[in-house]
Amino acid sequence: MYKELDPVLHSQLRLAVMSILIGADEADFVFIREKTGATAGNLSIQIDKLREAGYIEVTKTFRGKMPRTVCRKTAKGVEAFEKYVEALKGYIGL
Repeated sequence: MYKELDPVLHSQLRLAVMSILIGADEADFVFIREKTGATAGNLSIQIDKLREAGYIEVTKTFRGKMPRTVCRKTAKGVEAFEKYVEALKGYIGL
């Protein structure tokens, strides 16, 4: 029996964002945009969806006069990511 894949994480960009955050305590918007190659607008939308799902926390601050958006994974996000990976393993027979 196959487990259902989490629709929040089953987006290429949202999965990429979570993958980056799994390997780091936090990452800022510019770093994530550079790593994913996403447009700023699309990345903003996908980050909002992850935040709304409770998978990440988003903090907006300023560094000097420049705005800075920092994303952090939550315990709920880590759990969802781990379940997603386990479900994928079931599909590929690992």
